[in-house]
Amino acid sequence: MDTQTAIAQRIIQLCEENGITVNKLATTAGIPRSSIKNILYGKSNNPGIITIKKICDALGICLADFFDTDKLRNLEQEIK
Repeated sequence: MDTQTAIAQRIIQLCEENGITVNKLATTAGIPRSSIKNILYGKSNNPGIITIKKICDALGICLADFFDTDKLRNLEQEIK
């Protein structure tokens, strides 16, 4: 699994766990819906850390919690 896919899946997982839609997440985070949807649909291959931090703030978690999953911990190295 690549990093972009793992991040998109994590955002979806966190929305489901918190019972919110992607649109609600975007509104709460102060991020354009198109930005989050671009992350989810692979059009944004490199979401910025500030964007991810805003998503975390909207979900009430820290960056460490966002990245603390088996999928994100066990990503293959992308530079070879």
